[in-house]
Amino acid sequence: MTTFSTPRVTQFMQDIQSLDGPWYAIAMQIRDMYFKCDPNLTEDIKYGGLVFNQNNELVSGIFFRKAHISIEFGNGAALPDPNSVLEGKGKDRRHIKVRSVEEITSKSVGYYVQQVITNDHQH
Repeated sequence: MTTFSTPRVTQFMQDIQSLDGPWYAIAMQIRDMYFKCDPNLTEDIKYGGLVFNQNNELVSGIFFRKAHISIEFGNGAALPDPNSVLEGKGKDRRHIKVRSVEEITSKSVGYYVQQVITNDHQH
């Protein structure tokens, strides 16, 4: 069984797993990408999703919608987007909608996670 950082995160992810197994599997693959980029990230539940903090600053999150999972990047407008998959028109935020395991690869989710975690696009 996967170990989560807090009982709150554990309960949230168990709820996702019991309510929607496919979303759970997708979310776990994406979650692993974050921790491969930075094992020192902290995770929490905020705004109804699983969020990732780096140096006590919220940098990204995974949110569960009815028809997709949304990977949110707080400062996504500053990210390079060579694959044109980032969505959103806000000043700073961008997101990627994932509807299947295959879209994790086809939308290059790992690339964007790596950009937001390993590069200083925060300011």
